[in-house]
Amino acid sequence: MNTKTLAPSVSFADVEAAAQRLRNRVVHTALIENAALNERLGARILIKPEVLQHTGSFKFRGAYNRVIQFTPAQREAGIVAWSSGNHALAVSSVGARLGIQATILMPSDAPVAKVEGARKLGATVRLYDRKTENREAIGTEIAERTGAVIVPPYDDPHVIAGQGTLGIELSQQATALEATLDAALVSCSGGGLAAGVATAIHALSPNTAVWCVEPEQFDDTARSLASGTRVGNPAGRQSICDALQVQSPGDITFPINQALLAGALTVSDEDVRQAIRIAYEDLRLVVEPGGAAPLAALLAGKLDIRDKTIGIVLSGGNVDADKFATYIQQP
Repeated sequence: MNTKTLAPSVSFADVEAAAQRLRNRVVHTALIENAALNERLGARILIKPEVLQHTGSFKFRGAYNRVIQFTPAQREAGIVAWSSGNHALAVSSVGARLGIQATILMPSDAPVAKVEGARKLGATVRLYDRKTENREAIGTEIAERTGAVIVPPYDDPHVIAGQGTLGIELSQQATALEATLDAALVSCSGGGLAAGVATAIHALSPNTAVWCVEPEQFDDTARSLASGTRVGNPAGRQSICDALQVQSPGDITFPINQALLAGALTVSDEDVRQAIRIAYEDLRLVVEPGGAAPLAALLAGKLDIRDKTIGIVLSGGNVDADKFATYIQQP
């Protein structure tokens, strides 16, 4: 049984309140099962495909929960956000729906589909160099100069609570299927999804172990959990998981994850490619590298799941077509 205590910055009541705000605003993505995948893994795998969420990822949940709480003055001032892509798309879409102008900082190597998607939704996109520029510093300068409200990709209680609504759905849907989850796996960059989902599942299904999954080269949460304090990633690391590349866990997210997660798993780029291919072949789903990390962990045997019931979140499906074509080719 999970006996860890909840960090105080985001409560289950916050997640429940977010679920009310998001009611009829988000896609309640189904919980699906595939016989071929179950047989392949020797376990019952329940899959939540957030690739089918608005803007193609779970990020819409947190962005909407944050922005819908703006005051009239804040709406007039606009939004500034930074993102490798999925948060950018989510904030751009929410801004468009609510009539709020958004300025988005995106890395120059972000997938073209994500950059163009944000622009098509009406956002002003400012590209930056991951290696030489600091996105938080740029965003803070814009906010101070224009009065725009910063909507961070993960390190914000309202964003975390919004992502936690996914955990409520996952738990309730598993119960409806008369399934008891032994574990749930989610992708991890700054830790907002993991923190929100763990908060919800800890409250609704306390015996379910929640694991986060990171790329090998961006294993900051795994190393931070092991050391007991936040640590960063060395410069120069690379991964095909563009959505999971951060410098270190968040100030707000890490204490929550430290309190509630069973641990962190890591996967290689080759593990992720295999997962993308299997998701396409068995599930007929288009999953981006960062979104495929939990499935990659199971396929690579990172966790003992034999004869267990496991929930996984495929968190995003925004991938350039040419890259996806190479991922699904047999090696």
